[in-house]
This record gives sequence, C-alpha cells and structure tokens, in this order.
Amino acid sequence: MAKKFAGDDGEPSLFKPPPESSPLAERMRPKTFEEFAGQGHLVGEGGVIRRMLERHSIRSMILWGPPGSGKTTLARLLATKLNADFVQINAISSGVKDLREIIDAAEKARNIGRRTVLFIDEIHRFNKSQQAALLKSVENGTLVLIGATTENPSFEVISPLLSRSSVYVLESLTREDLENLLDRALGEDEIIKGTLVTPEAREELVTQSGGDARVMLNTLEVAYDISDFGDDGAEITRDVVREAYQTHHYRYDRAGDEHYNTISAFIKSVRGSDPDAAVYYLARMLEAGEDPKFIARRLIVLASEDIGNAEPYALTLATAAFTAVDYVGMPEASLILA
Repeated sequence: MAKKFAGDDGEPSLFKPPPESSPLAERMRPKTFEEFAGQGHLVGEGGVIRRMLERHSIRSMILWGPPGSGKTTLARLLATKLNADFVQINAISSGVKDLREIIDAAEKARNIGRRTVLFIDEIHRFNKSQQAALLKSVENGTLVLIGATTENPSFEVISPLLSRSSVYVLESLTREDLENLLDRALGEDEIIKGTLVTPEAREELVTQSGGDARVMLNTLEVAYDISDFGDDGAEITRDVVREAYQTHHYRYDRAGDEHYNTISAFIKSVRGSDPDAAVYYLARMLEAGEDPKFIARRLIVLASEDIGNAEPYALTLATAAFTAVDYVGMPEASLILA
C-alpha cells in the first residue's frame, strides 16, 4: 500500500517526476529526524515520540498544530523508521469506502507481518460516521492512525477515537528553525543552491512566513523564479521577496482556534491598557478578513463586563462605534474601531 514511484530501485523511469517538477517544500522534506525542523519536545533527544520510536512502540496519535509545522513529514518519518507501509489520504477527498479498502489491505499486510501507518490529513474534516469507521482497526492494532489537524481535536475528533489515540501538539517553527531550514535549502537543493539572498531578504522570508516552513520555502522558490540572474547566478533582494509574497501571510481562520485566540488577545490588550498591542491585533484581524461587526460586538461586551461602572461612558462609546461600523462598513470601519 505504500505509495512508491516506479524506478525507486535506481533505474531511470518515465513515472518518477524530475526534481524541478516538485515544489521546493517537497524537495526539502526531511528524510531523517536530524533534518527535521523544530518540535524538539517530541522528536528531539529525550522527546516523547523519539523515545517511543526507539522502543518500536508507536501507537495511534493525533498531531495538532498550525500549517507548515511538520505534521505530514513527521508521519512519513515514523512510517519509515517503523519499516511500515505508509498510506496517505486527505479527509476532504476521501470517504468511508476508501477507509474500508485501506483497512482491508492493512489486515492482509498484518497477516504477513507488515505494519500499516494511515496518515489522514485534515482529519477534522471527517464527519462522525467517517471517524467511527476507524475505531475497530485502531483499537485492535490493524493499523497505526496518524491524524493531522489544525483545529482543537477536543472539538473536532469524536471522543471514542480520541480515547484510542494520543494527542501531540506541534508548535510554530521558531526563527532559528526557519533560518536553519533556509540555510539547508540554499546549500543543498540542486536547483537554488548557491543563490545569493541578501540579509534584508532573509529577514523578510523568515518574519513574514508566520512560522510556516511551507510558506517560507514556497516564497523563496517564487523569489528565485522572478529574480535577476547575473554572472554569479540569481540574487534575491528584499523587494523581490515582497513581490513574491504580494501580501503578508497571517495565520488566521474565521471559525477555528486562531479566530478566538486573536480576539482574546485583542480584548486582553484593551483591558490591560496596551494601545499598541490592541491596534496590532485589531489590524491583524481586519487584514485577515474578520467581520468588523464581530469585533465591535466584542467591544460592547468588554465595555459592559470589564469596564462597567468604572467608566459608564465606555458602553455608550462602544455602542456608537458598533452603529457606525454597521453603517459605513470596511475600509472606513477600521478607523472607527481603532
């Protein structure tokens, strides 16, 4: 069941894609834990997954983390280390029929001593019946389930499946993680190796990625494609990187954890009398497409619950702001809210 390209034995093949046809993020996907960026609490020396792997005792798990934090790569590395068949599906395009076929194949593989690792990307997209179809095979060990999600699994994954799995939290990559990955791409990738990236361009690549390795590498690749080539090869400047980004990358979702995390940070900033932080979180929400009326409603709640009689005029001001936002809409609403 493991997905392989013809020609993996070293022979040339028409079916194995040439390196230039794969995105840089795919070409730089780590093949060892030593190359894996970040998540030291899980896969570093003494990390919980690393210790289990050393004892060949990997169990089904849910990997919860932001985009570009390494969920898919970690699943592939685990399957490789276990010498297991690796099957990858996406919950958006798969259903119960697909799961039954995979489980049947996993049972046959188990009968001949092979383990199967099933990686389900965006497992939170599965409905309850689809998730329930996994219960028996996870419980009896027919396969090792690794589910990846950007949403809180406590709300998105059914309790019976959660009770049969461990939940591990992956964190956004740190600045050091991203810089190391950038150095590895510039030093090892056969296409962009040797490209000159100015210090200002490096700063732009790292800071605007939002801790997402995939965003940084994809932007680097676009910047390489549109950069000027001189006698010494390509040179990537900050302006080229900004052109590649087009718009700043904000990790935000209108219905998930980042939606609530950001509005919470905004309210706490107002409550703590930190105008700079409040304006930052306000701008972040509006730039990401948040409904300004939602923010205005939260300010009314803040004025009544947190400020109250300490400043009775606050509620009047917040209500007036909501009315004005409702009348004029964006982009002028941003000035009213600020």
